[in-house]
Amino acid sequence: MTPTLENYALGRWMAGTGEQHELLDASTGEVIALANGEGLDYAAMFDYARRTGNKALRKMTFHERGRMIKALALHLDSKKEDFYTLSYRSGATRADSWIDIEGGIGNLFANASLRRKFPDKPFYVESDPIALSKAGNFMGHHIMVPKEGVAVHINAYNFPIWGMLEKIAVNLLAGMPAIVKPAVPTAYLTEAVVREIIASKILPEGALQLVCGTGQGILDHVTYQDVVTFTGSAETGRKLKGHPRILAEAVPFNMEADSLNSAVLGPDAVPGTVEFDLFIKEIRKEMTAKAGQKCTAIRRVIVPENLVEDVQIALGKALAQTTIGHPQAEGVRMGALVSLTQVNRVREQVRELAKHTPIVYGDLDNVQVIGGNCKTGAFMSPIVLLNSEPFKFTDTHEVEAFGPVSTIMPYKDLDEAIALSNLGKGSLVCSVATNDPRTAQDFVLGAATHHGRILVINEEVAKESTGHGSPLPLLIHGGPGRAGGGQEMGGMRGVEHFMQRVAIQGSPTMITAITEVYQPKARQTERDKHPFQHYFEELAIGQTYTTHRHTVTEADITNFAQVSGDNFYAHVDATSLEGTLFTGRVAHGYYILSKAAGMFVDPRKGPVLLNYGLDECRFTKPVYPGMTIGVKLTVKEKIGQEKRDADDVAKGIVRWLVDVSDETGETVAVATILTMVKKKDQA
Repeated sequence: MTPTLENYALGRWMAGTGEQHELLDASTGEVIALANGEGLDYAAMFDYARRTGNKALRKMTFHERGRMIKALALHLDSKKEDFYTLSYRSGATRADSWIDIEGGIGNLFANASLRRKFPDKPFYVESDPIALSKAGNFMGHHIMVPKEGVAVHINAYNFPIWGMLEKIAVNLLAGMPAIVKPAVPTAYLTEAVVREIIASKILPEGALQLVCGTGQGILDHVTYQDVVTFTGSAETGRKLKGHPRILAEAVPFNMEADSLNSAVLGPDAVPGTVEFDLFIKEIRKEMTAKAGQKCTAIRRVIVPENLVEDVQIALGKALAQTTIGHPQAEGVRMGALVSLTQVNRVREQVRELAKHTPIVYGDLDNVQVIGGNCKTGAFMSPIVLLNSEPFKFTDTHEVEAFGPVSTIMPYKDLDEAIALSNLGKGSLVCSVATNDPRTAQDFVLGAATHHGRILVINEEVAKESTGHGSPLPLLIHGGPGRAGGGQEMGGMRGVEHFMQRVAIQGSPTMITAITEVYQPKARQTERDKHPFQHYFEELAIGQTYTTHRHTVTEADITNFAQVSGDNFYAHVDATSLEGTLFTGRVAHGYYILSKAAGMFVDPRKGPVLLNYGLDECRFTKPVYPGMTIGVKLTVKEKIGQEKRDADDVAKGIVRWLVDVSDETGETVAVATILTMVKKKDQA
């Protein structure tokens, strides 16, 4: 009996109602499962996510959310072989499935580690404080807090696992729940992963819901607190972006659409060079991985006009070595497209392109396959077209055949190569193969306005490059224009899509209280013992220690020059100061900082475990012999650390503001130092 996929909504698994959709094995045409997502109460699902999932996630700190995501990654990694078995039915080879499965799980791991870039709080303070008054008693700052809504992810069929995991990793870290609607043809893979996620009980209830059907009406209930992301065709994306509810509520809509990505062969990358070979290898890989069904696949191959024939021959030889067939058949390098419907769609698009750009490699109607059936399986030969006049026949820059299809075209000089690449009207990615730094710079600066990512390929990166078609968690994935105008992932930038940035204004003391980060001129408190004698939990933001004072002498400067080896003329040669900023021998800035440390450090053994480093330092006024300095040491911020194991010491990092002033009270140096401080509670 053919299984029916279920939806996960309102905390339980449930079948949909309405028309059944058959999900087919891409290689055999066999019915795998039935799906429908009709009859779901979307209003209730949104309400449930906001009241339950959002409330729970917003209470968690970034570090808690990150540890939760890491636990989820470890759990899914232990189940990945089950996903591989199912993934073969989508037409994906083991290598194709690796991108989808382990690439998705890798995104979870990467975002889990990203937690360390954020404070151990539910919100974070962005950038630097802004002075809004001369006296410094009125200031502004920016903070970011999780939105109170739901992330709605509408995903494409080509990466049913990666597409979900790379998105939910980010919204979960930000503190928002998600409703995921995968594309129907491969929804069985997404459902399998969600079943494992729910069974693990790692996420709080309401953090993740799943719709396996068409999702008609899902956007009717979004509000301005929600975020909608879409991956798929530009045409569908534009329709969704124009939804009345999206417009009326000004709902953030992040769109990542298929685009006509290009690869450019630099003038220096002639046959026989490593760069030429890498270029051919990259095109072959992007044409055959996932049978060319990638939003980042290379659709346009732009080469110097004198190398067109060389590229055509080399690419043909590379593609001829690509065996096509059932993903589990021995020796198969390229599997099937997702369905016969998709094959027919690609053939129609190729025929449209071939009106002016002839096919120079491959056969639209015939393909030899291993372990599969050409009639019932969605197999297709790689197709290479040649556009000899790419500025005249512009269909190449307008029509995308979403399969194993690329078009070669010539350019006369680098300006033409840039212009051709930009004719895609906005692309997710392009690559340039060159070993010439000037060519690389000129191309990148010329093409940057039309692309979301640019890869420079040369011998230096040959062994380590992740390739043209690999979006990475810490870099943005998106592009302007045809590519949708959105951005996914991107490290902290990606997390910010699911948060609200708000400007706050007030006195330094009030901003300190709100942000839990000490702001200059905020109220300070002193206690009866040295702050280095307090455990991590005992230290308070704004807690300050004022040191004794020290008068700087010429001997201090001379001795520091001898110890440090810093004999810069301004410190040691009073006869060389004419025409400089200095009126006499000046103390080394690092002497001032070192002396300040000697003045504020408590030498007794205590909770401070070690000096962790220096975040920032400025020397704001020269210090001459005879001037007297003192230091104020203030607790600026506290960042708890995780125990690596049961034997590790429970501790945290304390950021201290070091303010060194002279006898007039004017600051001569300011720095932020970090110490590692033991916690009183070692549980």
